[in-house]
Amino acid sequence: MNQELILYPAMAMALLTLGVGLLLLRARVLAVRNGDLNPAYFLYNRGAKQPDYLVRVEQNYSNQFELPVLFYALTGLLYTSQDAGYTELGLLWGFVLSRFVHSLAHIRLNRLLWRRDSFIVGFMLLLVGWVLLGGQLLHGG
Repeated sequence: MNQELILYPAMAMALLTLGVGLLLLRARVLAVRNGDLNPAYFLYNRGAKQPDYLVRVEQNYSNQFELPVLFYALTGLLYTSQDAGYTELGLLWGFVLSRFVHSLAHIRLNRLLWRRDSFIVGFMLLLVGWVLLGGQLLHGG
């Protein structure tokens, strides 16, 4: 397998994170423009009750820097090992898909069970990916 294929899921994940960042900026501007939040709130990011739509986007943006950190580390190690196959590639794409579903469920639909299930799926895919990498390392590549 062409090892550079392993980088495409990381690019897609980065685009998701950047997209959610842009949604966060838009939500903050709208909150101030609509009078839902005083701009002074952003001096310390606390004190006022935020509108629900803004809280959801902020939480989702924070989520992009939690579990995905293990995704990026796994991607980098798989790429560096030059021993990634289509199984690992499928696991990485599956994780990215689970994060897209998680973001959609969180930001747009606010569906708690979808968020939970997509988190669990992504977590399990990462776990399998790390176990496979560990197995490769233990068996000398």
